[in-house]
Amino acid sequence: MQQLIRAARAVLCSLLIAPTGAMSENRIDRQLPNAPELSAYGAFPVGVQSITLTNPDQIDILAIDPDGPRPTELPRYDRPLRVEIWYPAAEGASGETALSVYLRDGMTQVQIEGQAVRDAAPGQGPFPLVLISHGYPGNRFLLSHLAENIASKGYVVASIDHTDSTYRTKAAFGSTLVNRPLDQVFTLNEMERLSNESISFLSGLVDTSNTALIGYSMGGYGAVIAMGGGVTQTATDYSWGAPHGTLSVHQSGSDTLAALRDPRIKTAIAFAPWGMNRVFWDAETLKGITAPMLFIAGSVDDVSGYETGVRALWQQAVNADRALLTFDNANHNAAAPMPAPQEADRFDEDLGFNLTEHYTDAVWDTVRMNNIAQHFVTAWLGRHLKDDAEMDRFLDLVPRSNDGAWSKEEDGSEKPDHTHWTGFPKRTAKGLRFETLPATE
Repeated sequence: MQQLIRAARAVLCSLLIAPTGAMSENRIDRQLPNAPELSAYGAFPVGVQSITLTNPDQIDILAIDPDGPRPTELPRYDRPLRVEIWYPAAEGASGETALSVYLRDGMTQVQIEGQAVRDAAPGQGPFPLVLISHGYPGNRFLLSHLAENIASKGYVVASIDHTDSTYRTKAAFGSTLVNRPLDQVFTLNEMERLSNESISFLSGLVDTSNTALIGYSMGGYGAVIAMGGGVTQTATDYSWGAPHGTLSVHQSGSDTLAALRDPRIKTAIAFAPWGMNRVFWDAETLKGITAPMLFIAGSVDDVSGYETGVRALWQQAVNADRALLTFDNANHNAAAPMPAPQEADRFDEDLGFNLTEHYTDAVWDTVRMNNIAQHFVTAWLGRHLKDDAEMDRFLDLVPRSNDGAWSKEEDGSEKPDHTHWTGFPKRTAKGLRFETLPATE
């Protein structure tokens, strides 16, 4: 009889904990039990809306023949940009929380699930603005886990679909090289325009004078330029780059680069920024960066490079206060992409790889990396956009997390020799580095 009772209990238990439809959703809001303190969602309910912007009279890179003679007049077009906006919503927001997104193959559309309510009424602003710029290729949802998370903490977040760089519009790489920083600053200008229009849901919601820029991979490339890091002559001359010298619009020392740098952007965060390992910048051109920057990278990044890539970029931006968060043994996907949707787990014959590889890392768990990124981005934005000095304790750390020592009294107060990373539960600050350099060093 006891065996039957135990068997019945086991069956009942398995039913209670078996995966349900809700548990098997493609969640972007997961918080692991060992997540660091600041990764937790904030006090604001979140809304989300989509808008389409048009940047008029831009150089039409795709209409230029790179192998032909340079046109007397460069072709122009009106450049469309789709933008997803997460924002603090009014209390009591309820409704649809699913997002329809395309996978890396550009054909398969799936649902991901977060906490943001589609078309929710906005809260009472204004709130600082955060711009998000995806990789090549990518889309405006690739960093949605981060966008939604920080919106819940009192920010308006605008994530851009970069034309010619999305899964569905991927085209000549030269378009990405030229347009990334232009798209970023144009979106900032449009957010300001809309915040001043009474008929827009953004009316009075956005404080564009207090803006941060977050970019991943080619989005990070654009962020470095937008922050003042002009490209080298070498970069403008690449035969595989932007055709006929069109990248010179971002060349160090040019009037066009100087005009691009916008004082409303107070700081930038660059995940795995691409370009340093291809000599797009050098120690001289990086002197143009003067605002604080946070760099985030994997130590074995084989796309953007680490020692000669992201780390070198961080070291040589000597006129800015800057920090470098390193995930030891992580590759190019360190912390930025959302968790791979379950439908991505298939080998794609055309691309030649399992689609999950676009989102995952071979060593680190994606949600773990996402939580760590949410923690540090929250601290960085809190310090540099909200002037919250309380954030300093989360950024003043021993450089190697493995060197931190846990030493607390029974009442939880820290002993003098406690150096464990602030905000990380006991025994969880492992495999990370957080290094800082002040301006002039």
